Amino acid sequence: MIESYLNLLIFVLLMVGTPGPANLLVMIGGARHGVLPCTGFILGLVSGKLCLNIVFGVGLGIFLTGQPMLLQVLKFASAGYMVWLAAQSWNSSGGSASQNHQFRFKQGVIVHPLNPKAWVMTLLAWTQFAPELGTPAMQLLLVPLTFALVQLVFHTAWCAAGALMQRAIPQQQLLTRGLILLTIAVVVWALFQ
Repeated sequence: MIESYLNLLIFVLLMVGTPGPANLLVMIGGARHGVLPCTGFILGLVSGKLCLNIVFGVGLGIFLTGQPMLLQVLKFASAGYMVWLAAQSWNSSGGSASQNHQFRFKQGVIVHPLNPKAWVMTLLAWTQFAPELGTPAMQLLLVPLTFALVQLVFHTAWCAAGALMQRAIPQQQLLTRGLILLTIAVVVWALFQ
């Protein structure tokens, strides 16, 4: 079982650590506001993915993946939400509390349930790695917990990278707009995969 868990862990590290809509959104937040003000958003991302993992773990994911029309609706809703969330920082020039509204827990919690990359990695984790982890109860413990812990580390790291980039590139608006455009490009690319 240890080898099976290590396989899951390596998969999760590679999936969560690579660029995707959530990591780029949290990087924008870090560039705009710093790490500490984005803590709620990061916890929202982790909580949303935790819920998605539990839904898949109890079998509802199998039902949903068998509904192609519903998945298309979720895919486009996800893309729209993430583009909207990223674009909220386009014209802002500072990190005031009023401009920080899009990087709170409630905005973060729905990113992963609507994120096509999150659905793919969750489905792969449950179909390719979870069956080797033992009982359904053990699977339901290990898969979501592994994602949650790895996400805490990587989402915080992406946020910190955004904050460091903001310090290195003094034109904050230019950096923010570049990250927004990159995020939108990744979302549009993911939409048509």
